[in-house]
Amino acid sequence: MIRDPYAFATLVAEQIVKGLGIATLPVDPIRIAREREIEVVAKPMENEGVSGMLVRYGNEFAIAYATHHENEGFENFSVAHELGHYFLPGHVEAVIAGDNGSHVSRAGYSSGDKYEAEADRFAAGFLMPRYLFFPALEKAGSGLAAIQILAGLCKTSLHATAIRYTQCTRDPIAIVISRGGIIDHCFMSEALKNIDGIDWLRKTEGVPRNTATFTFNKVPTNVLHGTRIEETSNLQHWFGGSRSIEISEDVVGLGRYGKTLTVLHEIDIPDVEDEESEQSLIESLTPRFKYK
Repeated sequence: MIRDPYAFATLVAEQIVKGLGIATLPVDPIRIAREREIEVVAKPMENEGVSGMLVRYGNEFAIAYATHHENEGFENFSVAHELGHYFLPGHVEAVIAGDNGSHVSRAGYSSGDKYEAEADRFAAGFLMPRYLFFPALEKAGSGLAAIQILAGLCKTSLHATAIRYTQCTRDPIAIVISRGGIIDHCFMSEALKNIDGIDWLRKTEGVPRNTATFTFNKVPTNVLHGTRIEETSNLQHWFGGSRSIEISEDVVGLGRYGKTLTVLHEIDIPDVEDEESEQSLIESLTPRFKYK
């Protein structure tokens, strides 16, 4: 198993939330920040890539969060991300030079910056702590419908909730974020990662052409209007390998975010013994010819 270098950031966030005695979802990052005398303000950002800002003046702090996406979940995540910079060891000193200054954060899970990645993982654990999120996940069902239920419960974006879903579920599932014909990133659950004989999707790969997502992304208004579809697909189309297995492919446009969320689920992989038995049956029924 590949060690997750950012898991500690999620754990720190979960411990903070649990220490506050929070027993139900949603977790309100703005209220928690203000209780620590951190001023929180909504601020239209000049650069649409900016999601939030942490400001320091001596021992006093403030958080500004962007409103241009007009998405409560995005705004909550932005505030929680800045709280990550505030709470995580070494972050304030690393992102703000001296006792007075500010740090600007930019939206997106693809950042290669260590501190931004840690703050993202903190935000996910803060808004969706496992001890509250997992019991809700178990009751929510599967696929995009489950993610939408959880996003409403946690007041988080579909994007962030989908990623957290893959981190917490016991089922083989993957979520893919794409823009046009290109994959932005893919997250796979541990159960799917542990399946032998499949390829992992990589950033900047093309969306497989024989999928519902590829067809969906050819119509830009599908993304802008948040259109949702539920189709079937094939495991091989997305992950290669030798298994031709029908799976579910749920797709939704993420509106002003400009990207598409695909949820690949109901991936029913046969047991090894079943696969071996099936192969033996195929071989027993295959005619054999002798050539002279």
